[in-house]
Amino acid sequence: MGFQDRLDQEITRRTLLKAAGAGALTLSSAALLDACGILGTNTSSNGKITIGYVSPQTGEAAGFATGDNYVINGVRAASAYKNGFKVGGKTYDVQIVVKDTQSDQTRAGAVTQELINAGVDIVLCASTPEVTNPVANLCEANGVPCVATIVPWESWFFGRGATPTKPFKYTTMFFFGLHEFAGCFFPMWQKMNTNKVVAEMYPNDSDGGAFRSNFIPLVTGAGYKSLDGGAYADLTTDYSAMISKFKNGNAELFSNCPLPPDFNTFWKQAVQQGFKPKLATVAKVLLFPADTTALGDLVINIATDCWWSPFHPYSSTLTGQTAKQLADGFEQSSGQQWLSSLGSVHSLFEIAHEALTNVNDPHDRTAVAAKLNSLTYSGISGPLDWTKGPVPGVAIQQPVGVQWRKGTTYPYSMVVVDNSLNPSVPLNGELVPTNA
Repeated sequence: MGFQDRLDQEITRRTLLKAAGAGALTLSSAALLDACGILGTNTSSNGKITIGYVSPQTGEAAGFATGDNYVINGVRAASAYKNGFKVGGKTYDVQIVVKDTQSDQTRAGAVTQELINAGVDIVLCASTPEVTNPVANLCEANGVPCVATIVPWESWFFGRGATPTKPFKYTTMFFFGLHEFAGCFFPMWQKMNTNKVVAEMYPNDSDGGAFRSNFIPLVTGAGYKSLDGGAYADLTTDYSAMISKFKNGNAELFSNCPLPPDFNTFWKQAVQQGFKPKLATVAKVLLFPADTTALGDLVINIATDCWWSPFHPYSSTLTGQTAKQLADGFEQSSGQQWLSSLGSVHSLFEIAHEALTNVNDPHDRTAVAAKLNSLTYSGISGPLDWTKGPVPGVAIQQPVGVQWRKGTTYPYSMVVVDNSLNPSVPLNGELVPTNA
């Protein structure tokens, strides 16, 4: 049995449903409104298309949105947006309304309601379940098309109460999930000569629970031994007991999904106490350049996932820019290092253009939602296909494995060391042990 077959066997609907939470009511309310004819068409702005965009531009999650202003300014200047969307022989002016959640779930819902009340035609949102889920729930309940990204699909889909047989109608997303985390991390593990014992650091929160319930079965199913460090509280300051467990278990591989400050504390203590796994593969942390500064040189040779980079061989359907040109432009404009969210946010506006210009009426929310659920196109994030699943309303990106290395222009840089899931992205470095 091959590696992919083992993954397909291990990640089952039963384990994924453990990630499901509240949210089923939004389905029934939307269905009720739709049946009554309340949902479907927005008639408040016949000569104009309004697109709402919601992300955490300030607050603790602001790192995700570092490139938002640059991307949105570029989109507004693109001819399709600047000159208006041509639909059914008519040209519509396009307005983009940006809302900041301030990294707060309650505010995410409040600003989304403002957009809905103002009669937006579509809502785009990005970065973490704390943003995407409340935004999508309100859109689903009010029959407003919505596209989300930078959120594990299981957290977005099952965490909002959907099932494969009862999916959402108005809300869609693209990114990847635990299956892809495994497909990204496991090939890197296999390249290391280890005893196949994996130290796993998963907190007592929603992300930790999802990894514990769903990722550990993938680990053991692939022939590795899982050594769970225990469900610790977020913002724990002393990880000595966990580190001792990992050392006593002779774990030579490491996996996690903590809050960034928790990993920083853990990793510094691990180095001090002599826990030095041959390869560390981390999720949720070290995704962006700003995350590396708190660790300094301790970040060198830690591996993680990367879903978009200047090394990806893709181009924008809006501007014709390559991924490298988008990344270079951001660096030249801001003086900051590129980050993976640039491509994802740009793709949201590509998707909005694709959906809104391929219906008879861009104000027909039901038609726009149906187009989103059946969309297939290739843009700056590569090929995206909502007809393939894994569940309705979800399109999958394939990440690559990267390691942080000492940089030249910037202190640290990502190097692509494994492209098992996405061979179209060229390798530009060799995988090396985190600790020799």
